[in-house]
Amino acid sequence: AVADLEVVIAAEQDLDARADAEGRARIQNRLRGKDQRQRKQQAFHHGLSVISVAMPVLRPVFFLVTIGVTTAVVQVRPVGPVVQAFTPAGPPVQAFRPASPGQAHDSIRVVMLGTGSPVPDPQAFGPATAIILGTRVFLVDAGAGVTRQLAAAGFPRIKEVEATFLTHLHSDHTLGYPDLVFTTWIMGRRSPLVVFGPPGLKRMTARLLDAWREDIDLRINGLERETRQWLAVDPREIDGGLIFDEGGIRVTAVPVRHAEWKHAFGYRFDSPGRSITISGDAAPSESLVAAAKGTDVLIHEVYIESRLKPENRPGGERWPDYMRAAHTSNVELGRMAARIQPSLLVLHHVLRLGGTDAELLDGIRAGGYTGKVVIAKDLDVF
Repeated sequence: AVADLEVVIAAEQDLDARADAEGRARIQNRLRGKDQRQRKQQAFHHGLSVISVAMPVLRPVFFLVTIGVTTAVVQVRPVGPVVQAFTPAGPPVQAFRPASPGQAHDSIRVVMLGTGSPVPDPQAFGPATAIILGTRVFLVDAGAGVTRQLAAAGFPRIKEVEATFLTHLHSDHTLGYPDLVFTTWIMGRRSPLVVFGPPGLKRMTARLLDAWREDIDLRINGLERETRQWLAVDPREIDGGLIFDEGGIRVTAVPVRHAEWKHAFGYRFDSPGRSITISGDAAPSESLVAAAKGTDVLIHEVYIESRLKPENRPGGERWPDYMRAAHTSNVELGRMAARIQPSLLVLHHVLRLGGTDAELLDGIRAGGYTGKVVIAKDLDVF
């Protein structure tokens, strides 16, 4: 007891000597933890004493209960493992469970692999969305972390991505493109990686392969003995309209306005049972409103209009002009969604500009949309 008292006194003196709040909290937590451990030990020893006295009486009952519990456990036959994905910004959500071969799905589902923006937010990876039909996997955009997020969503065999659709060639939407090219190759891809995107995609692809030429050479000619033809990439530059129609999936590219970019696209995915429209980075666009009419899920980027102001940097006075030319405010999106009338509006690539989620949603309602709206988090499934 004397030794414990000395520890407490020493800790309290140390606490008084520290001026910063973090040190104070850390020491107080230690003291509380020590006290809690002592109380638990006392309760444990007290429990042992009670059990030793009562055991002669309780032994027959304990035996019967043990048999019953064991029987119940043995009889449990779970259908499959329960997998949960950690969502840093909120409570755990049920993870996407990929279909097994032969399992039928007649409508497409969405997995939000990355919901972030250029801001390096550890809770939101770069823009990337998986569109799933049965065992088929399609991607829209390839932001930072795309292959890791595919694995986190339950697709460790990322070599099986059927096609990727890039909305535009901004860095935050393509930083994961080389990762997708090389990681799928290393993980066993056997067919060309099919990638749709705006003009400039072929040049970007060629430059990426050239940038990693030493890596490619060593992996092929060194001890790894990878196969060069399996690295093949099939970049397909598009200008809008129906660009993919295979096995019950139709993909339409929708030209959108994104500041000075000459070519930027949203995409609409249609299957027999469901439709998904993704805006990409886009200012309000009549072409997107027309293409998205009747869609089940509208996934759209957004910023908080009331928070927009010039930035304190050289050229920052033009920031509001850029945002209005390149992106869609919450109020503007509310107006668009009121016309489109999706069954679900999903917000991603959110630029809060210092605002709150409540402000974001208030603007959507102020624009006139009264339907269901969700602010997406990484690995959410819709």
